[in-house]
Amino acid sequence: MSQFRVLAGVLKGGGSPFLRWRAGGLTWRCWAHPKRGCSSRTDPLPAVVSNSSYVEEMYLAWLDDHKNVHESWDSFFRNIQASGPSGEADERRPSALLQGRVLSHSLDVAEKVVEDHLAVHTLIRAYQIRGHHVAQLDPLGILDADLDSFVPSDLITTIDKLGLYGLDESDLDRSFQLPHTTFIGGQETTLPLREIIRRLEASYCSHIGVEFMFINNVNQCQWIRQKFETPGIMQFTSAEKRTLLARLIRSTRFEDFLARKWSSEKRFGLEGCEVLIPALKTIIDKSSAAGIDSVIMGMPHRGRLNVLANVIRKDLDQIFCQFDPKLEAADEGSGDVKYHLGMYHERINRETDKNITLSLVANPSHLEAVDPVVQGKTKAEQFYRGDTQGKKVMSILMHGDAAFAGQGVVYETFHLSELPSYTTNGTIHVVVNNQIGFTTDPRVARSSPYPTDVARVVNAPIFHVNADDPEAVMYVCRVAAEWRATFNKDVVIDLVCYRRFGHNEMDEPMFTQPLMYKQIHRQEHVLKKYSEKLIAEGVVTLQEFEEEVSKYDKICEEAYTSSKDEKILHIRHWLDSPWPDFFTAQGEPKSMSCLPTGLDEEVLQHIGQIASSVPLEGFNIHPGVSRILRGRADLVKSRQMDWALGEYIAFGSLLKDGIHVRLSGQDVERGTFSHRHHVLHDQEVDKRICVPMNHLWENQASYTVCNSSLSEYGVVGFELGFAMANPNALILWEAQFGDFHNTAQCIIDQFISSGQAKWVRNNGIVLLLPHGMEGMGPEHSSARPERFLQMTKDDPDHIPLIIFTPKSLLRHPDARSGFDDLAKGTKFKRLIPDEGPASQSPGQVKRVIFCAGKVYYELAKERKQQNLDRDVAIIRLEQISPFPFDLVSEEVEKYGNAELIWCQEEHKNMGYYDYVRPRFLTVVANKKPIWYVGRDPAAAPATGNKSTHLNELRKFIDTAFNMSSFQD
Repeated sequence: MSQFRVLAGVLKGGGSPFLRWRAGGLTWRCWAHPKRGCSSRTDPLPAVVSNSSYVEEMYLAWLDDHKNVHESWDSFFRNIQASGPSGEADERRPSALLQGRVLSHSLDVAEKVVEDHLAVHTLIRAYQIRGHHVAQLDPLGILDADLDSFVPSDLITTIDKLGLYGLDESDLDRSFQLPHTTFIGGQETTLPLREIIRRLEASYCSHIGVEFMFINNVNQCQWIRQKFETPGIMQFTSAEKRTLLARLIRSTRFEDFLARKWSSEKRFGLEGCEVLIPALKTIIDKSSAAGIDSVIMGMPHRGRLNVLANVIRKDLDQIFCQFDPKLEAADEGSGDVKYHLGMYHERINRETDKNITLSLVANPSHLEAVDPVVQGKTKAEQFYRGDTQGKKVMSILMHGDAAFAGQGVVYETFHLSELPSYTTNGTIHVVVNNQIGFTTDPRVARSSPYPTDVARVVNAPIFHVNADDPEAVMYVCRVAAEWRATFNKDVVIDLVCYRRFGHNEMDEPMFTQPLMYKQIHRQEHVLKKYSEKLIAEGVVTLQEFEEEVSKYDKICEEAYTSSKDEKILHIRHWLDSPWPDFFTAQGEPKSMSCLPTGLDEEVLQHIGQIASSVPLEGFNIHPGVSRILRGRADLVKSRQMDWALGEYIAFGSLLKDGIHVRLSGQDVERGTFSHRHHVLHDQEVDKRICVPMNHLWENQASYTVCNSSLSEYGVVGFELGFAMANPNALILWEAQFGDFHNTAQCIIDQFISSGQAKWVRNNGIVLLLPHGMEGMGPEHSSARPERFLQMTKDDPDHIPLIIFTPKSLLRHPDARSGFDDLAKGTKFKRLIPDEGPASQSPGQVKRVIFCAGKVYYELAKERKQQNLDRDVAIIRLEQISPFPFDLVSEEVEKYGNAELIWCQEEHKNMGYYDYVRPRFLTVVANKKPIWYVGRDPAAAPATGNKSTHLNELRKFIDTAFNMSSFQD
């Protein structure tokens, strides 16, 4: 009894004795009353105190008539009497032996009461934690949604399991006090154990499985308990049921219509998860009611056409005409298959009568690649609208079960969800859980129990739901929308469904999943089951149901007839992010002129001064940073700039003109090479920072510079999405080292390079990729320019911009420019000609070396040492693509007697050579060669051996200035 202390006493001023004990850190109290026994707040067993006269009084009353006392006292005395020697029950007064037995049992009874209550509390918690494992989630009834047939031993699936809690079948009708961590009682504070178990099973083990007890916020856990445990909370009005049925009709009949008209076409239909359409519409309805007026969505190909038709409200004839193989494209570019296309649409939400804008972002076949893109676009719209809490703009992401578990970008995207510069204040994730990935069973597709377990890393609640129970689906969607509106956090809905056909409609799934598809072939359609349910309830009549079906079928037939009149496909009609102020309705730029980029001296000096100072009083910076700022101040005084100061001036001048600048990436605030320092840190006050760029002018645009998580795929996708929202902004992503962009190759290949050709989507993102062969090894040298050049199309209007940025040149004394280079009337130099002695006597020049990047400084140094300034001209290409044919042609004509060389520090099979060589030959009409000077071909981008690096450099530098190198 050391941890179980019983105290007895009498209320002040008289009254009934009470029993109080402490257990499990809680105080338990029971009032003893001859007619009431214990208070209804505890188990109805008698509370016995150490007052023998009181016990004796109760006992005598019981002997006179067992009805004189509460049934709990009656039971207690019967048990005591039954355990005593025979004949004792006939005595009118309690013997000393009986009194002793009563008193000795009092402590045992009290301890048992506490133990039983604690056991029931533990049982309730077990259902809250693990009830989802036995929930009836699979519509087919053949699989366990969590990949495990194991049933948790602490759930009462059989009577004998009560023994785990020290209880048995006889306890089922005993009433127990309910803890404050459950809502199953409703207005009641006690329930019989049998009813407790029944209500817990109804809440957690039916068609909804709730995972939330890993969340470390008590209020959030209580909120979820209340939503799923409160008796009768999952109720729908007749009107709501009719709306749900109508939406289910549209979802189902749309797929049926496509199957009838184009039975041999791939369409990646939604059959088996038709409930997705009413689910999305419910989320949008509830979010609209909460104040949301813009929803940005991303999804894979399965069900996309249905979402476009019945959620976004794309005209049906525009969808149907996509199936016409004779349709000609009106727009330049490749176009894309119909189940990859996006859409942007403004309409009235019928349920709330409010305006709402819906955008479905175009997506390639690379599943989940669109996730960070959607988040970036959402963040941008929130930023430009000043929606800091996400009360106006939100995102919905749809996923497949196999991709959600298998694609790493899902994890990267989740980890952006609560970072200050990346959060979208909560995303609703909807997983279409087909329980299969193409032909792969879940048991060999993931190691986690559920496909949604990745969401646990950010404390997002997960609602598993049987997709063949439409009302259960609508309820979790309602709760998910309310969760997002209340807590501004991510939430996941796991629609456990099935795929009625194969991966596509032409695929045969019986090859690999015979048992599953035998059951699917027997499975009744959810529309049939739900319509019969509502007819049986009297919510609708059979005639009303059939009329609703006929009504939508007629709409589809009329749209099909209309679609035959379409002869031309306009890809721009499928734009997910239009720029109406930038392009005409025909898709042409409203202006082809470039704005002047030169700056007044006053502006140059002002930005330079801010860049070299601390605009906040009493701000303590690091001595090393102070030294850097003094160096900048010296440059400004001499009207010179290095790369870091030039970047500062470029950004600052845009901010002056009201252009938002956002720089994102790993360590960009300081800069990988400690050159930038756009965020200053107070050395004495924790978390106190200063961004001088935001102190340039009173009415300037804001500057966002933000270190990202250690992610490339996710962050590049995010910034691409951010750049989609507004053409009048500069959005930059900087790699820590240039070659690290290769983990974001999917975004570069599928969105940046080809997005305009596929989807007529314009984007102004800028990639800053530190590049240079400096003996740092294979992984920190090349930004792989050859890959970007291979992807380009020589279109002078093509965007985005890839900049190969310097490393060692950040501090090279010769890598500087004067303020005059940025003064009024100046512009970007696509080519920098030789301005030395060679340019003064071009007819005497024997060799012209064309190059790009850092190698110029190596060449210039060697030319000076060999005194070849009049014999060799060195010309720098600052813009490689689009290739500056006009300027290169001028230089070739100028040095008509010289041999032409392309020199690069990269290996021959890398860098720029394969791109520039045919273009140089075009310039010279194939009448003279363009010789290669550089490193030999190699598999790795660079050597990791410093000596080898220097030897390679020496070799090709010697070749560049050996005038007889190419005589033979």
